Amino acid sequence: MLRFAPLAVAPLLLFAAGVVYAKAPADAQLLKRGRAIAQQNCGRCHAVRASGESANPKSPPFRYLARKYPLNNLEEALAEGIVVGHEGVEMPQFQLSAAQIEALLAYLNSIQK
Repeated sequence: MLRFAPLAVAPLLLFAAGVVYAKAPADAQLLKRGRAIAQQNCGRCHAVRASGESANPKSPPFRYLARKYPLNNLEEALAEGIVVGHEGVEMPQFQLSAAQIEALLAYLNSIQK
């Protein structure tokens, strides 16, 4: 009876491996969408990648945002529309959907230094 135990466990291991494999591409796609949202809405002033300088020196690079702001607190501000700008630069008005916010926050978390 015990010699068949590995056969019973094998399908569970294959299922678990499939779940892990299936999740990785979704995470990569989520980060890709988040990076695109950051570039489209914020890239005019902020450095939105893991390196590089902001076009506006008063706009913090996104890779350092967590040093000043708890990123989890950005969810509500993004849903309502961020209106606080930087000295001498008007902040563009935009509102994001829940899916866009999820993608943007995942991306921001992935590039923090």
